[in-house]
Amino acid sequence: TAWRYGRLYCGWLCPHFSVVEKVNALMLRASGRPSIWESAPLPERQPDGRLIKRDPRYWIVTIVVAAGFAFLWALSLLTYLLPPFEIYHNLLTASLTPNQLRFLGIGSGLLFIDFMFARHLFCRFGCAVGLFQSLAWMANHKAMVVGFDNKRVESCIDCNAACDNACPMRLKPRSIKRHMFTCTQCARCLDACEQVQQKHAAPPLLRWLDDECARHVSERDFGRHPDIPGDC
Repeated sequence: TAWRYGRLYCGWLCPHFSVVEKVNALMLRASGRPSIWESAPLPERQPDGRLIKRDPRYWIVTIVVAAGFAFLWALSLLTYLLPPFEIYHNLLTASLTPNQLRFLGIGSGLLFIDFMFARHLFCRFGCAVGLFQSLAWMANHKAMVVGFDNKRVESCIDCNAACDNACPMRLKPRSIKRHMFTCTQCARCLDACEQVQQKHAAPPLLRWLDDECARHVSERDFGRHPDIPGDC
């Protein structure tokens, strides 16, 4: 699956990526940035026309949600090491052992740091499952990839980089495949581009490419310009 479609598991099944998307959305409401490492706030106008104003009160919600997910994950990890019935019984009866409390405390703390500050970094560099999916995907130059219609590049001029802003992994979808190594195939960028171009009654500039057409994105690097079918 990774050879043919890339990080499909990451974008559609991975629980960590679900947390990434949720915390991104809350941070965007709180600060205008989907990550604290973002250099500048994103435009308030969304691709579908909605206006999202920054509201610092959402920081409280963001912190509570990140802490809640962190505790839930630490609790789930503990049930891999000890019988789940014992853990849940001790939790409900407030009779957790010192070691169980320490595990939950340290685990929740580390996961909270991940969810608040390093969730994208973990997906890019810390997750072995994601890394091996990306390596398999990169090795197949005909694998499914997001492609940009270079013939209509002028249609991008009046857009506020909606596809870049929509990407949960903070990638640039109009780039070459090597620069999209950690793409999770979530299709957020395609949806954003389609919504923007609908206002001009025009088709989107981003679309899925595969087989011979995908080579335009996969091999267009280091001065190479692969010969691809004209209908791509």
